[in-house]
Amino acid sequence: MGIKSHKTKPHWNYVLAIERDLDELSRYVEFTEKNFACYSIEIARILLASGAETDVVCRQLCLANNPVSTAGSINDYRDELKSLFPDISQFEVLIPRFGLTLRPWDEWNKKDGVPFWWTAYNKTKHERDSHYEEANLKNALNAVAGLFIVVLYLYRAEARQGELLPSPQMLRPDDIHFGGTTFDRFEFGFNYNL
Repeated sequence: MGIKSHKTKPHWNYVLAIERDLDELSRYVEFTEKNFACYSIEIARILLASGAETDVVCRQLCLANNPVSTAGSINDYRDELKSLFPDISQFEVLIPRFGLTLRPWDEWNKKDGVPFWWTAYNKTKHERDSHYEEANLKNALNAVAGLFIVVLYLYRAEARQGELLPSPQMLRPDDIHFGGTTFDRFEFGFNYNL
């Protein structure tokens, strides 16, 4: 009997790669609110990678749910994704090792709200010479958490079944979105309530 084959999930693998970068960064910068204003080239790289991937995943998520979607901006994504997933703005991502709770899509609770980290991502991308300090720990952590959430929704069937493997090492869903664990012979997976 062979090993069960899992379909490649490139966006999940990318989230895990960025998460590994966060883990490495945590060796040099303590993840605490006191350090949220800390900025660097490495933090900028994590913010830019997370923001760009979030753009790609949001577009794919809109198209997966509406094949004729023309969503191409954060405002379009907000309008489409909030109607599909009304609680997305309530989703909290925990980083238990550092006692952090992040709500990266919280600004979507406002009519025309745009996540603060998305604005920082764009300023860092387009105006780094005058907005380099926007590439800070607070924005990078929230960007990674925001990406984590939309990737879970993109792969929600697999997420519900605990098939997004390997599991993240740092990022955890809040109690509302945690649905237990599954063991697939080699490792435990998280089941997500989405």
